[in-house]
Amino acid sequence: MTLLPALRGSGADRPDALRVAGRTLSSEDLQGCANAVADRIRGARAVAVDALPSLEAMVGMVGAVQAGVPLVPVPPAADADERSRMLRETGVNLLLGAAAVEAGLPVVPIDLRERTWTTHPDPAPGSDAVILYTGGVCGPSRGVRISRRAIAADLDLLAGAWRWSDEDVLVQGAPLFRAYGLVVGLLGALRVGSRFVHLDRDASAGPAGTIYLALPGQWTRIAQDAPRARALSGARILVCGDAPLAPVVGERLRLLTSHRIIEGYGTTETLVVATGCSGAAHTPLPGVRTRLLGRDGRPVPADGESVGELNICGPTLFSGYVDRSEPAPPADGWHATGDLATVDPDGGHRILGRRGADVVRCRDRPVYARQVEEVLLTHPGVRDAAVVGAPHRTRGEQVVAYVVAAAGLTAQTLIDHVGRLLSARHRPRRVHFVDELPRSAQGRVRKSLLIAAG
Repeated sequence: MTLLPALRGSGADRPDALRVAGRTLSSEDLQGCANAVADRIRGARAVAVDALPSLEAMVGMVGAVQAGVPLVPVPPAADADERSRMLRETGVNLLLGAAAVEAGLPVVPIDLRERTWTTHPDPAPGSDAVILYTGGVCGPSRGVRISRRAIAADLDLLAGAWRWSDEDVLVQGAPLFRAYGLVVGLLGALRVGSRFVHLDRDASAGPAGTIYLALPGQWTRIAQDAPRARALSGARILVCGDAPLAPVVGERLRLLTSHRIIEGYGTTETLVVATGCSGAAHTPLPGVRTRLLGRDGRPVPADGESVGELNICGPTLFSGYVDRSEPAPPADGWHATGDLATVDPDGGHRILGRRGADVVRCRDRPVYARQVEEVLLTHPGVRDAAVVGAPHRTRGEQVVAYVVAAAGLTAQTLIDHVGRLLSARHRPRRVHFVDELPRSAQGRVRKSLLIAAG
């Protein structure tokens, strides 16, 4: 199965097929450079690449996929222990263009002047293409094995949903160690044949694009810069990846660009399985089946109110975890995502957050952290927010908010702000102001650390 047709010589030779930080590679040069990498690593057990926003890193990633060697993109923010664990668990025996040499591991440098035109046979569809690590929200991140078949299926479904074609220019700012940046962004462009522009922080700078893909924090910064946001009005679609967008940001972007932001829902284990406009229900992609199960393991009704854990079955599911003590996808094909959701009679899904870390049980009634966080983020003085539960003598748990805010904002102001828009039980009982929220190497808020801090 050919995963990346653009590397098989299909389509026109574009002089700017790949652009990173003002540097470009043509389609032909990218093919030759990737083949040169593939020639040198073919037969390796697994290779790691520091997932930096550079042409060299991307050529290394594409070369690994071309060679059929499992690719492990390492987050630049990973500390030495986390990095060592990733390399050990995934069985990496080569580093591509690594800045730091790991003990006992050879390094294969990436030279963009090298070109070869070897024809590499297509690996088996079920073989691992990439190993991505989960966000580490509730504990240590886990390595997820994702096959070529799953990636191809997901990209073809997204191409259909977004009418994504070789005439598009994809401009993105998602990090290359996450599914949106690597799979949807880089590999998606090479499968569809569109041009690809990667920007490290701000997905609105640089060449004009028809599809813009950015993270919530990036969209928030763009929304605060009206001229820059208005410049995106000529795009076909604007996409928010990796996490939900605060409704107030989505509405401001709609007013500035005349576009409703498209969101995609998925986990590392499922890839993107549902899409919809920001603030609205998400619809599963064709061929993706869903079900919501209650605490008793029974299906909950599709009434738009009953909450259950979202389970996914479909062609985009992962193959297993690198740590074989972790459960692989069940034999019946259903993967329990750990996310709580509702589904309405028309099949629209609303994701409420992670089971456990994103649910506060106040007097045995659930309070969903995402609802409170979204309201906090509507306050103009709030830059970032995370909500967790803390033990309480009579309530069971109480809502506690950690907020990055402008100077002068008070806890009572935010408590009253939430109280005006949500019920009394949603009001934070404590508000902690912090300089920044603790995040994993993958960029996700470490709620387990906030819960432990009380």
